[in-house]
Amino acid sequence: MVGVLVLVVLAPVFGWASGAVGYAEPLENAAEETGAADAADSTVPALLPDYSVPGLGSSLGTLVSAAIGTALTLAVGVGAGRLLER
Repeated sequence: MVGVLVLVVLAPVFGWASGAVGYAEPLENAAEETGAADAADSTVPALLPDYSVPGLGSSLGTLVSAAIGTALTLAVGVGAGRLLER
């Protein structure tokens, strides 16, 4: 549990580091190279677009979205575990 909390706190650092080295998602790169990115339509609006929270700064938005994502994942995992115990 402590390890997960440390990763959540470090999420803005990871976001900054990926920008510093010019990292891009491989699937996005492939879509751009093939022209598929121009034809893409979003079917569902994102709750936390680009791992950020609208209205918050870049680092704080990344931290908040990491905390929300971690909490949701933990809740689903605990819920599934409790269902499987029965």
